[in-house]
Amino acid sequence: MVEQSLLIARAAFVVLLYLFIWRVVRLSVRDVRAPQESLVLSAAAARAVGLGSALAEPTRPRGGASLSVVASAVFPVGTRVLLDGDLLIGRATDCDVVLEGDETASGHHARTRRTADGVVLVDLASTNGTLVNGVRVDSERLLADGDTVRIGTTDLTFEADGSR
Repeated sequence: MVEQSLLIARAAFVVLLYLFIWRVVRLSVRDVRAPQESLVLSAAAARAVGLGSALAEPTRPRGGASLSVVASAVFPVGTRVLLDGDLLIGRATDCDVVLEGDETASGHHARTRRTADGVVLVDLASTNGTLVNGVRVDSERLLADGDTVRIGTTDLTFEADGSR
């Protein structure tokens, strides 16, 4: 009876070990297959494809405002976030620009929205704040061409419509 119990326990251990290895391999393959290059997509197109963020390649279409990554642990330098509509930025997966893994960014950290005057950045009562040119944004701030925006550990440069 004891031998049968040990045999069953060994078999269960081997099955669990194989399931663990299968899961690790599956996750690794998924990470390898994930796109490594930036894409030229609007926020809506990125959400439709399932990327969860509005990434774009370093050369952007003329006439659109964007945020360009200067330094980040999440995105490659030079990645552009096209500001073609209202964007939600943060760690949460329902954000348009997901800063997954950035522990200093809040779940819903900041929002950008287009107005008649330009692009407005709104801090959503984030824990560590949103900085524009080193100054904390208390509620909202109209962005000017060349402004440096810091969200979590990600530094971005704002490029207004028609710049470049």
